[in-house]
Amino acid sequence: MQNLMVKLADVKEQINEKIKHPYLLKHIEQPIIDEDKLLLLLSLFNKGSVPELTAKKYCLTIMLIQIALDTHELVSNHKLDSEELKSRQLTVLAGVYYSGLYYKILAGIDDIEMIHSLAEGIKEVNEHKISLYQKSANTFDELMNDVKKIESSLFEKVASYLDDKEWSDFSANLLFIKRLNAERELFLQGRKSIVFEAIKHIAGKNDKCLNSNETDNNLLAICDHYIDFSKKLIQKQYMKFPIIDELLVKRIQSVLSKNESYANTFVEEG
Repeated sequence: MQNLMVKLADVKEQINEKIKHPYLLKHIEQPIIDEDKLLLLLSLFNKGSVPELTAKKYCLTIMLIQIALDTHELVSNHKLDSEELKSRQLTVLAGVYYSGLYYKILAGIDDIEMIHSLAEGIKEVNEHKISLYQKSANTFDELMNDVKKIESSLFEKVASYLDDKEWSDFSANLLFIKRLNAERELFLQGRKSIVFEAIKHIAGKNDKCLNSNETDNNLLAICDHYIDFSKKLIQKQYMKFPIIDELLVKRIQSVLSKNESYANTFVEEG
């Protein structure tokens, strides 16, 4: 556990050093480093034969890509006053800046196959983001596939590069659940949730699923159905891994904690 914790802290510190820009941070929020995604990446590379320094460089690059993608997602389209407009422009600039950081690191990596894999992952994330924000999905399955791909495409490409299909599926489902949990909380708090807006949009087109007179509980039930199904998949996938680091097990339990039956399964079997 200590070894992975040290690696996590080390790479996180490197990320913070890279993204630190005094002027940008005066006007926009500090980018959030998703420690669960970083932990999944480190765990994935721990399972493979990539040298440690190279693995850390890959993890740093992939997390900078993730931060750049997340930052671009923060850019709003609604009308703003002058101060808000400045913040929006700087947010766009920050996304470009973070993109430049990972391009710089990629340029120093002598691995065309990995570069190609990451480029494909970025392309997939952006395609599915467009589909989500434009509400292009016609079914709940299509919508949820968009959400899953947004969260996991980068990781799936890296796992494919390392020839680890089981870890790819496991990571995709875990990140999918985490995103749906976050969107669920936004919805319950009365805040904007792009995923619940899309669920409502599809439901409104299909009277058999949901009509305008039905309550928010129906929307939550749709979301919960996909969360519960993915938890069952994770339970099966988890059994295939002979050893999972204790730190990662704790994070898995945290993500699944909204359903005690599955969380307890990990406690008993982990």
